[in-house]
Amino acid sequence: MRRLALLAALAISSTACGGGLQLALIRGAHQRPSNVAVFFSVDDGEGNPVPGLQAQDFRIYEDGELVSVHESRQTIVAQEVAAEHLTLLLVDMSASVTESDQAALVDSAVSQFTTSLGAQQRIGIYAFDGAAELHPVSPFARPGQQPRGAGRLTGFRSRDPSTNLHGAIVLALEELRAAMDASRAQLRFGSLVVFTDGTDRAARVSWGDMISAVDGSEVDVFAIGLGSEMDESMLEDIGRSGYVRATDAAALAQAFQSIGERITGYMQRYYLLSYCSPARAGTHEVTIEAIRGEENGFLSYTFEADGFGPTCDPNRPPPFDTSRVPVDQEGGGEVEAGASAAAPARPRRPRPRRVGVSVQAGAQVGGGGGDPELGDQ
Repeated sequence: MRRLALLAALAISSTACGGGLQLALIRGAHQRPSNVAVFFSVDDGEGNPVPGLQAQDFRIYEDGELVSVHESRQTIVAQEVAAEHLTLLLVDMSASVTESDQAALVDSAVSQFTTSLGAQQRIGIYAFDGAAELHPVSPFARPGQQPRGAGRLTGFRSRDPSTNLHGAIVLALEELRAAMDASRAQLRFGSLVVFTDGTDRAARVSWGDMISAVDGSEVDVFAIGLGSEMDESMLEDIGRSGYVRATDAAALAQAFQSIGERITGYMQRYYLLSYCSPARAGTHEVTIEAIRGEENGFLSYTFEADGFGPTCDPNRPPPFDTSRVPVDQEGGGEVEAGASAAAPARPRRPRPRRVGVSVQAGAQVGGGGGDPELGDQ
């Protein structure tokens, strides 16, 4: 009966339009003595991250049968044991910024941004102007370490007064990809944050080639624009994961804070759920149900239990195989990397809802007070 009830719930959940929780499998792993771990994300029906769930907010089923919490000893393991988040901050330091009174405000906003996020992830800072190359400001710092370049942008002097926005974005994506490849973490996730106060003037890379690079990347891309004349449609195309337009320089800190909160929300959508399986042999399908109030959602993962036994510790770090990729974002097993020419080299992550907002110094956003929030456009 419990198996039938679960199957019915899955059927209802899969057909519900825009409701319930959306779980996306990133990786699953199993090892002796009887450890099973699943790394996944949880979003609501609108695509917003769902943070703060506890171990008791999940139910674990094996082959449709509910596994006792006491038997499974299910726990949420700190995701840092298996995953690393990297953010590259790309800052426009063309002459329009460096030769104005905006540089100090940009420097202050960048310092606050890196301080806020640096405790949770690795952050690197790069600047661009009209030159063909990026200007490294600070290498990727370890979590908890303030990037060395933060607070030093005020003294930056552009070598080419033009604006190579398109080329800089393409190069920044390559730098971020290289940093992710060099990471020793089993799972790596990246975010690119682009700040600019204008459009591309250098024409070193076409708009189409830049957008193709953004759309083809596996990382989240955010955009921050400065100035009331800023083309909001351009920011929306670049910032596929979210964007903010600051109408004046005094609002930059609010703009960077909005993007920082968005990135933090994305980080908190991920969960590493580990438990001790009661299975001792054979192939089994584990189904994870997440519950928040009256909302729920499911994902599944298949594992082999041959040789399983007692003395399992659910806090043991899982041996995620990074040569394997999920079949899809809804779960349902894995395939070997290389089995398909289209198979990505890294775990696919859910595409966030594209949202944006305009802010100005002291303004109230969306009719309310306090800090601005990214909202629908």
